[in-house]
Amino acid sequence: MKYKSIYVAATSQHVGKTTTTLGLVSAFQKQGIKVGYSKPVGQNHIDVNGAKVDKDSVLFADLLNFKIIPKIHSPVILGQGATKDLIENPETSHLAKLITNADKKLQKTKDIVIYEGTGHVGVGSVANLSNADVAKLLGAEVIMIVEGGIGSTIDMLNMCLSLFREKNVPLLGVIVNKVIPEKKEMVEKYLGTWLDSQGIKLLGVIPYDKTLGFPLVWSISKAINGDIEYFEERGYKKVEKIVAGSLVDLKSLEDANDLLLVVSARALDKAISKIISISKLKDMAESPLSSIVVTGRDKLTAQSIKYIEENMIPVVRTDLDTYGAVIRISKLEVKINRRTPWKISRAIEMIRENVELNSILSLTKCDL
Repeated sequence: MKYKSIYVAATSQHVGKTTTTLGLVSAFQKQGIKVGYSKPVGQNHIDVNGAKVDKDSVLFADLLNFKIIPKIHSPVILGQGATKDLIENPETSHLAKLITNADKKLQKTKDIVIYEGTGHVGVGSVANLSNADVAKLLGAEVIMIVEGGIGSTIDMLNMCLSLFREKNVPLLGVIVNKVIPEKKEMVEKYLGTWLDSQGIKLLGVIPYDKTLGFPLVWSISKAINGDIEYFEERGYKKVEKIVAGSLVDLKSLEDANDLLLVVSARALDKAISKIISISKLKDMAESPLSSIVVTGRDKLTAQSIKYIEENMIPVVRTDLDTYGAVIRISKLEVKINRRTPWKISRAIEMIRENVELNSILSLTKCDL
């Protein structure tokens, strides 16, 4: 069975394109469908055998167990400096050809190809490769991902869809992501009614899951320009909650798991002493700390080092002050990646539970 291509776009960054694409790819694979994946236009990239490849393509290569071919799975990279280069040299037809060539190769061996968009819908416009341009180029139908709500969601959705309407790109439907669980039923009712009045299909409403937003120690270290001084190999540890050293008390540690302690070097002994006392009081078998961020470069005391080593706690050092570190960590946007397998599993599960997957297949089925 052959299906039309799907292009997954979103109203802004960090709304859920990668999460949704992961879920769709996995679900269709489990039905025995040969699924192809590509990110036609990428920004954040890594080097793979000397070629630039979008980070999301690397993630999907692991999931789908395919060998990355940059020209197919990540044909165009608009990295740093690309905008200036393209304004000075505006000829972009060769970029469009790279994308269509990748599509031709994928279509030969796959039943359905799912393309992941980049950023918000206008990203890539400088190269005439906005999300709408690329979807039209590929002859794909669009699934739009929008963040949960009603009024604000309608406003943002209407604005973003205008670019696809201008290019006459067909819209398959809308998936609403990160909806407050208690408001899921209300969003389904009212947003669904409005979408229906516009002739737009509501394909799913996905509740917000805070676990998908838990950062890793590695990500935190990068966000605060830090370096992991102790137990760098345990940088995979996740962080569920942040507590400043001056605020360590019984309440902050109550039912606490995977805590990140942010504290100055001079106040670390005091904070650890409090944690030890409370842990004994609550009969905790293990330290509640997932990691520690130490601000300032004062030398750690033997007392602190003993606790760190006994509990194998990764420690990040940064030149920021405690307030600055907490602010940066709080603003950290967390993406699913190869280092977070539990997030990949949960994302796939949430798509399967909350999106009309059979409807999507039915709507994209090719007439032979």
